Amino acid sequence: MNVQRASEIAASPIMANVTFDSIPVYIQHVDESNEVARIYPLHDPKQEQSIAVSQLVEH
Repeated sequence: MNVQRASEIAASPIMANVTFDSIPVYIQHVDESNEVARIYPLHDPKQEQSIAVSQLVEH
């Protein structure tokens, strides 16, 4: 996924179908300058992590 699309999804009130490592995730924030996204798995919101935006896949 590219940084611009990740930012659009993070800002949207509509839930997008995004996965990281085949796990559905929620994008909380995107750091566009570093191309990093703050995410968490939908099944476990306490498991927040920062990953490269390029590792996200939109379905």
